[in-house]
Amino acid sequence: MKNIGVQQGQESAFPKEEYEARQARARQNLVEAGIDALVVTGPENIFYLTGQQTPGYYTFQALVLPAEGDPVFVIRQLEYFNFIANTFISDAEVYQDGDEPVGFLVALIEKRGLASKRVAIDKRGWFLPIAVYETLQARLGTIHDGAGVLEKLRAVKSPLEVEKLEKAAGYVDAGMKAGLATVRAGATENDLVASMMQAAIAAGSEYMGMEPLVSSGPRTGVPHGTWRRRKIEDGDPAFLEMAACHDRYHAALMRSAWVGKPPREAVDMMKTCQEALQVALDAIRPGVACEVPHIACQKVIDAAGYTDNFRKRLGYSVGISFAPDWGEGAILSLNAGVKTELQPGMTFHLPPALRIYGRFTVGVSETIVVTETGYRALGTIGRELLEV
Repeated sequence: MKNIGVQQGQESAFPKEEYEARQARARQNLVEAGIDALVVTGPENIFYLTGQQTPGYYTFQALVLPAEGDPVFVIRQLEYFNFIANTFISDAEVYQDGDEPVGFLVALIEKRGLASKRVAIDKRGWFLPIAVYETLQARLGTIHDGAGVLEKLRAVKSPLEVEKLEKAAGYVDAGMKAGLATVRAGATENDLVASMMQAAIAAGSEYMGMEPLVSSGPRTGVPHGTWRRRKIEDGDPAFLEMAACHDRYHAALMRSAWVGKPPREAVDMMKTCQEALQVALDAIRPGVACEVPHIACQKVIDAAGYTDNFRKRLGYSVGISFAPDWGEGAILSLNAGVKTELQPGMTFHLPPALRIYGRFTVGVSETIVVTETGYRALGTIGRELLEV
């Protein structure tokens, strides 16, 4: 197929050598797991290995990565030139609208002599319909579990990946500053989000994996609330959380504000959030289990009497994301029972928040990178409860 006017890799997020190194590490993991080929369907994993990115990942796409040999893509015709522009992979099986793409995938696996071998699939992808999995199983027999093969590589970011996150954090700072500056009586939740999105995108952000979580008044007391045109009144809290994106790498931030003087209980809860966050950050260093910062945070919250107001993990890994999420929580969580040791280059969003359900929420967060000696926060916004 001619790709006149589109150069291979012209919009790639990284140099060719970065992807070749990632693919080599992935192949080593396949060999160690006894897998002959991995069918990759998750858009995050596909991006990690190849650089392919498109908002059209709701249609079928798959990368076949053999333990030996070059990778090959199954992709929709409409996405072909996008694939050429974003990747350094020229080998593709292209299907047309109306074709049955899983048949293309099976034919490819058979043509490459892999049908009788151990073929696995990354089962953690958002868009792997059960019908697709069952069809592959019916055509190829046993499909092995490839979950974790790539995720363990994605957990530790390279210096080039950290640079992407640093840029995304700058965009978040711009968006959060604009949102906080818009908080006032008479403004609407939509005004806040419009300011946040405009500033973050103007600063450089691409489309985010998830919308900002912005609410005001008693609506802040409902977790994961989004804006719904409510007008802010005197005495209202405002809750703002957002992410921004650079080359699909996401950083996130949470801040709180109050119109007028906040009540004593809100001040006390915010102070607890700030202390819990700092204690957790101080516990972060290489070799420490992921649960340790969470436990440190939980102890502060419990001692303050807010156990019932905090029923969640402390934080989660961030990096490559496509909708419907801005995090990599399926890869790593800072939570009780998670024994994985922290390593330099791991990146997390830590958002301790306390809420009285149906009344208000306060919280504060940082996106950080684990360093050789501790952590480095990527944002610059003050952590105080803003009074306007």
